[in-house]
Order: sequence, then C-alpha cells, then structure tokens
Amino acid sequence: MTATLVPPPNPVQVLLKSSNPEIRRLNVRETDDTLEISGRVSCYYLKQMAQESLRAAAAGRRIVNVVTVCR
Repeated sequence: MTATLVPPPNPVQVLLKSSNPEIRRLNVRETDDTLEISGRVSCYYLKQMAQESLRAAAAGRRIVNVVTVCR
C-alpha cells in the first residue's frame, strides 16, 4: 500500500469558499515562505477566522495577517 500525498488547498480558494462575504473579499499574497492576508473586516473575530481558515493551506509557511478591523 502506497501513501498518496495530497497537495495543500489553494489559499485564495479557501477564502473564496467562506460563508462570510467579508472574508471572501480579503486578499492573499503567497511567497515561498509566507502567506500574507490583507484587506478589511468589521470585527476581530473575522480577522481571526480568515487566518485560521488558511492554516492548512499554509503548508508550513508563516501566515502574516495585516487585515484591518474597521467598525
């Protein structure tokens, strides 16, 4: 039996699949070392939700969260 490696999900697609429209509007910039999330949301909870939803897609890269909370 051989192990099949499953590639990490695409970070942009992860955000686009969110049920929250504010999270779907965020931007993701990828480098070899990092995933940077940027944009605006209405509360800190959504900022954290966006960050945590990208954990699997980060695949060992550092997540840089520069999302601004605007009430």
